[in-house]
Amino acid sequence: MLTLIVDLRLPDAHSLKDKRSIVKTVLDGSRRRFQVAAAETAHQDEWQRAQLGFTAISSTARHTTEVIDQVDRFVWSFPELDVLATERTWLEID
Repeated sequence: MLTLIVDLRLPDAHSLKDKRSIVKTVLDGSRRRFQVAAAETAHQDEWQRAQLGFTAISSTARHTTEVIDQVDRFVWSFPELDVLATERTWLEID
């Protein structure tokens, strides 16, 4: 299982409603297009910050990496988001 954590700045968000609209678009789009688990994981009460987490699991590490790569590119494709940092972590499942 591979996780991707993305720290974001939303410079054009002027309310939590603005922020949640953008975040919802990213999360719903990634779930629908890439079949990943996705959630806002931090900064829920800040207007211009968000942290999103994505997780993919597959029978091969290669496929899992490809899916997370696609999600990463998808997040970067939103011009209204500034990506501050990304972190990937492999989780072992016994």
